[in-house]
Amino acid sequence: MKTVTLFLTFIVVLGLSLPSVRAQVDHLATTPKLPDHPRILLLKGEEEAIKRTVGTDKTWNKLHQAILTESDVLLEAAPLERIQIGRRLLDKSREALRRLFFLSYAWRMTHQDKYLKRAEKELLTLSAFSDWNPTHFLDVAEMTMAVAIGYDWLYKDLPDQSRSIIKEAILKKGIEPSLDSKYNSWLKASHNWNQVCNAGMTYGAMAIYEDQPELAKRIINRSIDSIVLPMGDYNPNGAYPEGYGYWGYGTSFNVMFLSAIEKALGTDFGLSTKPGFLQTAGFMENMTGPSSNAFNFSDSGLNGELQPAMFWFAQKQKNPSLLWVERSRLITSDARQHIKNRLLPAAILWSNSVGITTIKEPESTMWVGMGKTPVGLMRTSWSDPNAIYVAMKGGSASTNHAHMDIGSFIMEADGVRWAMDFGMQNYETLESKGVDLWNGKQNSQRWQVFRYNNFVHNTLTINDQLQRVEGKAPITGSSSKPSFMSVTTDLTDIYKESLARANRGIAIVNKDYVVVRDELETLPMETTVRWTMLTPATAKIVGENKIELSKDGKTLILQVQEPAIVTLKTWPTDPKHDYDAPNPGTTLVGFEVKLPANTKSAITVLLIPEKAVKKTNTNVQPLQQWPH
Repeated sequence: MKTVTLFLTFIVVLGLSLPSVRAQVDHLATTPKLPDHPRILLLKGEEEAIKRTVGTDKTWNKLHQAILTESDVLLEAAPLERIQIGRRLLDKSREALRRLFFLSYAWRMTHQDKYLKRAEKELLTLSAFSDWNPTHFLDVAEMTMAVAIGYDWLYKDLPDQSRSIIKEAILKKGIEPSLDSKYNSWLKASHNWNQVCNAGMTYGAMAIYEDQPELAKRIINRSIDSIVLPMGDYNPNGAYPEGYGYWGYGTSFNVMFLSAIEKALGTDFGLSTKPGFLQTAGFMENMTGPSSNAFNFSDSGLNGELQPAMFWFAQKQKNPSLLWVERSRLITSDARQHIKNRLLPAAILWSNSVGITTIKEPESTMWVGMGKTPVGLMRTSWSDPNAIYVAMKGGSASTNHAHMDIGSFIMEADGVRWAMDFGMQNYETLESKGVDLWNGKQNSQRWQVFRYNNFVHNTLTINDQLQRVEGKAPITGSSSKPSFMSVTTDLTDIYKESLARANRGIAIVNKDYVVVRDELETLPMETTVRWTMLTPATAKIVGENKIELSKDGKTLILQVQEPAIVTLKTWPTDPKHDYDAPNPGTTLVGFEVKLPANTKSAITVLLIPEKAVKKTNTNVQPLQQWPH
């Protein structure tokens, strides 16, 4: 009786959650039957190509050996426990994915029984969890992917009883909760949740396909229909709205999804040809500065990391130069530094046998992306560690995971990041103190978090007000001309109630120094403009219009060209509330100016590396005369 009740409940949930199932296009109708196990990412016999790759390239071999060495470490690790932190089980799900991807890879590459047994132990432990925390569905998605890879890759060698337990967990704790409307709002989202959750559910469906063929087809069809929503955000040319950190999350799982369905079904149903999607590899490559750190706007960390998905993009585009940053990470760092990356084996799977040392640097030193969060990313060289790198963003604070950082920029020269961004604060540190973090409305508590508002970003603050959440700033022009590489943005909508007009342009002049120019038009009232730049350097005011920044034995001059009279300032970055993260070793530098009512004004600031102090041209043209 209990079994019948559960079955009827499942049918009802399925009917309620998938009202369009019967009307859905059956994308799988004309595709071949799924291959036998292993069918996810790496088919039977494809290990041999991987072995040839790691056998002929020292860098790939080091990465391969690092995965095996870490798998040996995992042999002695206690299985994961279901310990939730706040509302998340996500750290356990991510570690499960790392462990099972590594151990399953080690088993398929070596067929050493120790890896099989340890992976089986982890699979059974995870299957015995009470649930995979469907109220925070990312946790379910990553756990389902983890267990699906392990189940599929070890399938032929798992005992029947273990198989039965694991596939039941995939069904009951992974797939079935995704059919419940309480948990599946991500199906209609256009951000990383959609990408991650659809990928996880598809992996689960593919893993147990022979046992649940109709359900599996529905899940895969549903994912193909749903994932087009976030993939639409790469339009028109690849800028990812949520920034570096979430590109590494959302886009990577999107690629995991595409790679899996194409491998098993022979097609990705045209998804990879969606406008901007393949071009997003250019966005990601250019988001890393010469320091190897990321342009960490919005909710992102500073430290860059190896991105396995980039190897998939390079293969798709037949363009190994997209791997210039990955090449650097693999060659200059110990392979063991990458072992915390839970998708690391995928880099080898997608390597396409590319020789790491043969990868050439990109031809272009500038990348401009439009869309929800437009960016301009420019540098003077890909191979010079002392190159100037400047990155600026437009967009809107209303975008998922956004900060009030519209018009903000970061800048590097001589191996130092002079103009920086705090990036994200750990969510749990805010949520645990009751901060209403996910309410993005204009007057919400989110914008009181120190790191999230415009007061500490490298942008303008007008009349001590927050930027407008609903405002949007487009990129209005750009030039890759080496003598004046530049990008401009229109900030008028961001300051709509405080200024009549606001435009910002940033340029690298003659590969020597940087210009930041703002052109403002005031309303019928006196207006106070605060210009700020966050820096990790030691700041010293050395004149009426100059601040000397010093770090790591290098110096940079911040010089205000106009207005002629300003009062330079530095501000501390001490937290304002008990929930704010500490910000040691950082300072805000800049100035405030009062602009008369109904006037047009320009603010021009030069950022001059020490070797270019005598090369500056103080005649900066109006923005409308900048090359486009």
